[in-house]
Amino acid sequence: MTGACPSLGAARVGIGGPVGSGKTALIEALIPKLLARSVDLTVITNDLVTDEDAERLRRSGLLDPDRVRAVQAGACPHTVIREDPTLNIAQADALDLAYPGLDLVLIESGGDNLASTFSRDLVDWWMFVIDVAQGDDIPRKRGPGIMQCDLLVINKVDLAPYVGVDADATVAEARSIRGERPTLACQCKGADGPVGIDAIVEAIETEALLRDLTPAEAAQ
Repeated sequence: MTGACPSLGAARVGIGGPVGSGKTALIEALIPKLLARSVDLTVITNDLVTDEDAERLRRSGLLDPDRVRAVQAGACPHTVIREDPTLNIAQADALDLAYPGLDLVLIESGGDNLASTFSRDLVDWWMFVIDVAQGDDIPRKRGPGIMQCDLLVINKVDLAPYVGVDADATVAEARSIRGERPTLACQCKGADGPVGIDAIVEAIETEALLRDLTPAEAAQ
C-alpha cells in the first residue's frame, strides 16, 4: 500500500489515552490486521523513564524489533506528543529514512488522564483509548482527549458486566457527546478473541492512509 502523502513520508497516527486503557494491547491487535492488508508500518512508544511498552512489542514478534522505537519523555509523556513533539518527530523522520516506502507510523503515548492530546505537527490523525473499567462517567467528563480526538475507542467492553457498567449505554452516550466525531467499541483480548478491531483498521485506512490519495490511487 502507498502511504497517504508519499512525498511527505508515512502517515502518522497517534494512539493516546490513560495508563492501563489498553493502548499497547490495541496495537498488538492492529498489527496483524494491518500487515494482512499490506500496510508497511512501524511503531513509536512513549514512556516516562523506561522503554517498557517498546520492549513488550519487540518481544511480541509481531514486527521486526528494529521497527519499534522508544521515546523517554522524562516527564508526563503528553509533553512530548503535545507541547514539544520534537523527539517523536525525529524518531518518525528516522523511520521514514530507514524504511523507504513506509506507509504508517503508529505513535503510542499515555498522558495526563483525559486531557492528553496530540500536536498536529506530530500526527495526521489520532485516536484516544479509554476502557469501561474506568467508569461509565468518563465520556461525560468531556476531557480534551475525549472531545478532540479523531476517533474515540472504548476498550475492554467484555469486562463491563464485572465492573457494573452498561457498555452499550456508555458507547451511546459517548457518541451523543461527540456528535459527528466517531466512537468505536472493542476488546483486544478475552475468550472470544479480539472484537471490533476491523472497524478501527478501516478507520485508519480511510482517514489516515487513503484520504489524500486520488480515487485511482486509492483503488490500487
